[in-house]
Amino acid sequence: MAASLERESWQYKGIGASQEDATHSPSSKTANSRFWNVLMKAAMIILTGILLWVSYSILANRIMLMMLARVMLPGSHNCSHTSTKVPQYFQTYPELWAGPTATGRAPFLAQTNPVSFAATATFVPTNPLETAVPVVGQNQNESIFHLMGHLSPYFSNPNGFGVAEFPLPAGANISQVQMLSRHGSRYPTTGSNVQDLGDKIAKYSGKFQATGLLSFLNDWKYELGAEILVPRGRQELFESGINHYYQYAQLYNPNSKIIVRTTTQDRMLKSSEYFMAGFFGLQWTNNATIEVIIEGTGFNNSLAGYNNCMNSNNHRNMGGRNATDEWVSIYLKDATARLQVMITGFEWTIQDTYAAQTMCPYETVAYGYSAFCNLFTYDEFVGFEYAQDLYFAGSSAFQSPTGRSVGIGYVQEIVARLENHTLGYSGSQINTTLDNNTVTFPLNQSLYFDFSHDTNIMSILTAFGFEQFNEFLPSTHHPGPHNLTVSHLEPFGCRLDIEVIKTPQPLGPDRVYLPGKEATYLHFMLNQRTLPLGLNFPECGDRIDGWCELDVFLDVQKKSTALADYDYSCNGKYDAPAYGAITDGAPIRL
Repeated sequence: MAASLERESWQYKGIGASQEDATHSPSSKTANSRFWNVLMKAAMIILTGILLWVSYSILANRIMLMMLARVMLPGSHNCSHTSTKVPQYFQTYPELWAGPTATGRAPFLAQTNPVSFAATATFVPTNPLETAVPVVGQNQNESIFHLMGHLSPYFSNPNGFGVAEFPLPAGANISQVQMLSRHGSRYPTTGSNVQDLGDKIAKYSGKFQATGLLSFLNDWKYELGAEILVPRGRQELFESGINHYYQYAQLYNPNSKIIVRTTTQDRMLKSSEYFMAGFFGLQWTNNATIEVIIEGTGFNNSLAGYNNCMNSNNHRNMGGRNATDEWVSIYLKDATARLQVMITGFEWTIQDTYAAQTMCPYETVAYGYSAFCNLFTYDEFVGFEYAQDLYFAGSSAFQSPTGRSVGIGYVQEIVARLENHTLGYSGSQINTTLDNNTVTFPLNQSLYFDFSHDTNIMSILTAFGFEQFNEFLPSTHHPGPHNLTVSHLEPFGCRLDIEVIKTPQPLGPDRVYLPGKEATYLHFMLNQRTLPLGLNFPECGDRIDGWCELDVFLDVQKKSTALADYDYSCNGKYDAPAYGAITDGAPIRL
């Protein structure tokens, strides 16, 4: 720039010199010199002004870009501020009432996996978990990971629920699907027995000596997180979303944006998001809005019905826990004696044995492998599964005084959608503010996706009246095969799909069309297997496909609210019933 100015100055001087030579006048020379000095100063002022204008323009643009970036960045002050314009029940970030969100130690399975395969053995790769753990008494095609009750990684019920699976008959069409899903695999909940065992081992660290199969405890630390999804849980819900897309994608109207419901707990919100990513792809927010319902004590929420059912959380609902404790003292007696001789320095109790067995599924889904799994035989894992069956039967199903009441709110919502009306009053724990508004409780969707918890889904099945799971389970011995097998009902990522099917004519019990007009049926599927409605509701008839006419099913459900006896069940001052005294999911009125 300086060189340019110098050249301009030289040019001005040159012009002045030429004029000076032409006039040959001293006065003219002085006037010309003043003129050109003024002209040079004016030019420099103009040039400086242009430079300043350009500089300030660039600075202003940068400031505007920084302000725009601050608005767009997640977690920024402006982003948080603008998020308040979204109704609280549609806010997914920042999270409200998220619950504990501690993350545990990261896995390193490539380095820590001790499982080996001899030349004569068939190699089984991790997928993504190490499930080829050698277990005493385990036969081919058997897996302890199908015997972990509600802690089982997702798998479809291999045995079904007593009815065959059929394709749709010619001319039939699925017009609507309502899905209820559990969250995916997670870390332990706060206060879990595995955390207690971890605290006990930490307390005696350096003061005990473990040998044999327990020798790993000498260097072991409890490093699990709390309550949030583990990677396997994210995978389960993402794959469930993909599975449901293949099953039902044509039910979605691409010109619509559906409402999806979940709760405020972190694992619940994340489960719904991973499902949506599986169903719609990473741009799922163009297709769905997640409604996040507060999950907390005293809040009405059909997806967590126990939070506003006082008796489900106190001594009146301890039958399942008491039955489980009795069974644990029986089936783990030998295992406890076996482990006690492997450790010195503190007393190893039967509660420690049960916690160690519970650690197996938790560490497996968190790290990919757990040394705790090697401590038990296959039969002892059969006993572990039965311990979960007893707990669910007595705390959330037909042997619980609050079994029906915890799930009745969601049943009322399903019926309302099928009957095409909102809910302004229910006499249960539904959120009537949300359910009485078609913005938050829409009635025009062909796809409904809701997300809940294991015990809540068990209570929903109970509130519907699925009597095939109403069988007394003794706490003193294993009864053999039984319908209420929790790993078949409530594994991580379990899903209940309710299909509304229209046929051009009535479909007979043997799936042969009968003369008549168009008919509408319901088809319930739990973990990809049909629930036989006729077996549970005789009014539906003895059909080979397990379906039920819509009007018949709705008529059956008219008595479900009365059977739940919500107010007395949840708030009544009745005596705590012993396990086995309750047989229909509600307290006995004297």
